[in-house]
Amino acid sequence: MSSQVPLSSLPPRTLHWALAGSVLVMIAAGGLFYYAAHMAAAKRQAHQGEITVTIHPHSCEPNALTVPAGPTSFRIVNRSERAVEWEILDGVLVLEERENIAPGLSQVINADLLSGDYSITCGLLSNPRGTLHVTPTAASEAAAKARPSMLAFVGPLSEFRVYLSTQGTELIKAASALQQAIDAGDLEQAQALYMPARIAYQRLAPAAQRLAELDNAINARADYFEQREQDPQFVGFHRIEYSLFEQRSTAGLGPIAARLLVDVGQLKQQLLAQSLPPGQLVSSVTRNLRSIAQVRASSGEEERYSHSDLNGFIANLAVSRKVLDLLRPLLVKSASPLLAQIDRAASDFETELNDLNAQAGDRGYERLNADQRQRIADRAKALADALDGIDPALGLFGL
Repeated sequence: MSSQVPLSSLPPRTLHWALAGSVLVMIAAGGLFYYAAHMAAAKRQAHQGEITVTIHPHSCEPNALTVPAGPTSFRIVNRSERAVEWEILDGVLVLEERENIAPGLSQVINADLLSGDYSITCGLLSNPRGTLHVTPTAASEAAAKARPSMLAFVGPLSEFRVYLSTQGTELIKAASALQQAIDAGDLEQAQALYMPARIAYQRLAPAAQRLAELDNAINARADYFEQREQDPQFVGFHRIEYSLFEQRSTAGLGPIAARLLVDVGQLKQQLLAQSLPPGQLVSSVTRNLRSIAQVRASSGEEERYSHSDLNGFIANLAVSRKVLDLLRPLLVKSASPLLAQIDRAASDFETELNDLNAQAGDRGYERLNADQRQRIADRAKALADALDGIDPALGLFGL
């Protein structure tokens, strides 16, 4: 059994070092406390402007918001029992969104909003929507007056409309062929025709995802419905995918395939009817790429029954390249180093996808391991980061 030695019995040199050690420990502890307090204060300062929205199973709190125009951060906290999404809508158009927020976790949406009134979705598609009122500020009014001339963007926007029209026609043809195979009860043919129809949609996805109602009808996954795959509102591509590849049957798919054909026809019409601000041209593809980087690459959830995710990513990259090529003449003049950076990122992403697609073979996305999926996410993020430089280079903020 050990006994404590009184300080008075210690030699003077030992006592000196013991006291010095105690002082050092006190100083270190004080330093750690200061550092922790400083970091906490910095974190509070960084997030003091965040607006917290909590998603409950059937509601959001708050569900009516008012913010000033300009940059705003929303922290979306998921208190429900399933992964959910939260969106800011301008009429039928999706301005900002965050998908697949896991139960018990939160994600941040950084939005740069113009003054006006918007609506917000809240988790499940059946939940009531909320409101978002954005008030004008002196800075937002000044920025509006300083916007660049739109004449330079007339050509790229017109050509993009031609692209939407052409791809919309291809999507309608592919959906019609898919419907015919389903009506004939030909499972093998329907499985084969699902792929080109899906690719045709993914070439339109960045623009289509701005149309909230139609995109939900065409492209919503089972997660966003109360009864998941068994929910009667679960229709569109993924409902067909579920039957063809999970249940391996065409039974009961006739009405769903017929509705899909109607919906993609309306999609083409609405895409051509909607005005597309120049700033949305780039932000729509970067948002799509970030969904690959943050969610779709790691989870494989987009095509969870057919495992054809790589085809979708390649199609998403194709529309990103299209937007880049439309803006290339403007970037050559004002931002050639940025253009070279974007081209490198796009080529790296394309090479990665093509190599992995060759390796995956018939087994598709489920064959890729975590490291391979992470490489896809990294390449998609690098391209999205590079594309983010276009708006400031061309003066497109707030447009």
